[in-house]
Amino acid sequence: MPTTKILSCCGVVLWLTVVGCQNNKQQERTSAKSVDDVSVLAALPSAVSSPENNPTTPEKVALGRLLFFDPILSGHKDVACATCHHPEFGYAESLDLSIGVNGRGMGSHRSFREPNDIPLVKRNAQTILNTAFNGLTLKASPRPEQSPMFWDLRVQSLEKQALEPIKAFEEMRGHQYAEAVAVDSVVRRLAAIPEYQTLFNKAFNDNTAITVLRLSQALAAFERTLVGGNTRFDQYMRGDRNALSANEIDGLKAFLKSGCAKCHNGPMLSDFQVHTLGVPANEKLSFEDEGFEKKYAFRTPTLRNLRFTAPYMHSGKLQTLQQVLEFYEDLAGDKIRHPKVTKAHIDELVAPLRVDFKDISLIIEFLNTLNDEHFDRSIPARVPSGLRVGGEL
Repeated sequence: MPTTKILSCCGVVLWLTVVGCQNNKQQERTSAKSVDDVSVLAALPSAVSSPENNPTTPEKVALGRLLFFDPILSGHKDVACATCHHPEFGYAESLDLSIGVNGRGMGSHRSFREPNDIPLVKRNAQTILNTAFNGLTLKASPRPEQSPMFWDLRVQSLEKQALEPIKAFEEMRGHQYAEAVAVDSVVRRLAAIPEYQTLFNKAFNDNTAITVLRLSQALAAFERTLVGGNTRFDQYMRGDRNALSANEIDGLKAFLKSGCAKCHNGPMLSDFQVHTLGVPANEKLSFEDEGFEKKYAFRTPTLRNLRFTAPYMHSGKLQTLQQVLEFYEDLAGDKIRHPKVTKAHIDELVAPLRVDFKDISLIIEFLNTLNDEHFDRSIPARVPSGLRVGGEL
């Protein structure tokens, strides 16, 4: 090969090497920015969207509130939606796993009546606060009828979600009737109460019979009003740089630096995807909860209003935010707490996770800026069935 060609080839190689190094450095800078960039988070919108076939009205919301607190929806008339999603606990539950049918008492004082053959609810009760925004991310704003629900994403929309507990044996159905006829049985009960007939007619502006669809629509309309979106974090993201203290801003930076925002991002601080993390199972269950597609994967929960919704994770096994962050610290060090989950199963987004013990207290300070005290806590004085408001609390 002539010398000029050799030099030419060497020059090309040298140029490619330099360009490659520059590109690598640029990618490193972009990657670093994506980890630390606060723009991966956002404030909640000021308005809530409703499905076209279920516009929110005051009458519908008022009806939905009564239904939410009325045990008439449960098989043995002892459990309401509010039993496990009570305003005092941020519309969540203070137990690791809820006690539904055949229970009595509230919060940590709730226990089964004896004799009992009803199992615990198999997963921790998520808050209903802000579920009107489920599925909202920086990249997607789904229609309300497509909002992802539950730890395993098994249904979409608040309308469909509202009916699932009514059919669940341990949550609300009990032994009273079979799953296939549970919701129809509840509708017949409602139709037999004159006050509910009047309220449904008023809410839906006609004299059509009470139906399963309208039951779900009324419950969903009420649940869409349960919003806590004016946190100090929201104020900060809307431009008020005095809304957070210096420590809280440092906590925000530590949150971003650690990689938490890989999954906890957007307005709801959730990507609404399922991830396998090896969260410890709850030994109170008599079976393996294998999660989404039997992969031990569960949906990323919102980080909003955590002050009111302990304990945490789908199994309710982590009692405090300190324990949650220590779990992620262990995970970053390849310590997996679920015996059926191996490193090969762990979600790839965990790879860049680096939660340092020294940052935990700062991150908790930031997480506490995501609490909004001013959500609707109102409880009806009575319900049309005449049963105890909220169930056997």
